[in-house]
Amino acid sequence: MREAGPRTDAIHPTAVVDPGARLGEGVRIGAFTLVGADVEIGAGTVIGPHCSVHGPTRIGRDNHIHGHAAIGGEPQDKKFRGERVELVIGDRNTIREFVTINRGTGDGGGITRIGDDNWLLAYTHVAHDCIVGNHCVFSNNATLAGHVEVGDHVILSGFVGIHQFCRIGAHAFIGMGAFVNGDVPPFVMVAQDGYGRPRGINAEGLKRRGFDSARTAAIKRAYRALYVSGDSLAEARACIAELARDSDDVRAFLDFIDSGERPLLR
Repeated sequence: MREAGPRTDAIHPTAVVDPGARLGEGVRIGAFTLVGADVEIGAGTVIGPHCSVHGPTRIGRDNHIHGHAAIGGEPQDKKFRGERVELVIGDRNTIREFVTINRGTGDGGGITRIGDDNWLLAYTHVAHDCIVGNHCVFSNNATLAGHVEVGDHVILSGFVGIHQFCRIGAHAFIGMGAFVNGDVPPFVMVAQDGYGRPRGINAEGLKRRGFDSARTAAIKRAYRALYVSGDSLAEARACIAELARDSDDVRAFLDFIDSGERPLLR
């Protein structure tokens, strides 16, 4: 990262870049885009036309932010009083048109964080204090309320809405139009039914990521214990704890169940 920024011919003459912004080598900025003070943009990142990037925001390397995205805006929270809060975005993310990502809040940890290699498609919204992992796909109009945590390799289909403070475990799949108001364990697939309801595990996604039949079968047994057996949560948990002795994936499933503050989506 260097103070002087990229070549001037990589910044469109109509773009406005605050002198306090720090731009890495090869950064390109499109027409009518605003880059504010206290913004860092890593090498090779491309920002399209008509975007706004407000600080404090740190964006990593080789991201592509398409036109009309609004990055690093103030949190949409009435308790926000102008305290210093941040947005941190990792490397190699694709952020499509009209995506909005807000900074954190002082009461919520102060940071909104996006990992690496994610695809955030048009009109996605990531609210204050959210934590998004790596290799996720958020389809058009997917929305995270404040304080949501999303694990790695999660897919949110179009028009999905996630309630504030919910957690979505790694490798979960949320079907189109589902509204999620509880924690979704790792590997679980949720489909729309008013509010979203679990509908099996994300078997196809696990297959694509190299999970063999033995791993998938163990995850299915844990899912059935929690969602199909009819047992109480305590009884299901005891069964899953037995299964976790022979499966790291089931152990991750159990750890997720045990660590949440909101009710599980059941």
